[in-house]
Amino acid sequence: MALLTWTRKYSVGVKTLDEQHMAFIGIINELHGAMMKGRAAEVALPLLDKVMQYGHKHFADEEALMQSTGFPSLAQHRAQHQDLERKAAAYAQKAKNGDSTVFLPLLHFLRDWLNNHLVQEDQKYTEWMHEHGIR
Repeated sequence: MALLTWTRKYSVGVKTLDEQHMAFIGIINELHGAMMKGRAAEVALPLLDKVMQYGHKHFADEEALMQSTGFPSLAQHRAQHQDLERKAAAYAQKAKNGDSTVFLPLLHFLRDWLNNHLVQEDQKYTEWMHEHGIR
């Protein structure tokens, strides 16, 4: 069973960003699935690296669209992305140091962050992007 399921509430109405959000949810579900099968220690570090790399690329793409359209809240949005990356890096460091108890809190953190960020913060730029021809 998936931890997160894509629904319309997550959509920002920008095809490339929605596709990236879907992929990010897929990676989180991979990590969840591995944990449910007792394989977290075996596959979590590569998946965590994948989450970090994919998240960084996605944030850069999202911020580039915001910048290209002059989105007025870009600085605040960028700060949220940086905060996520900083917190995720701390979880990753703990995992790399052999702390196997970090995976469940990490999973909850990522789930909660996605639910809050996609549903609340990312929705703030949807109308702006559409007004500027980005779909």
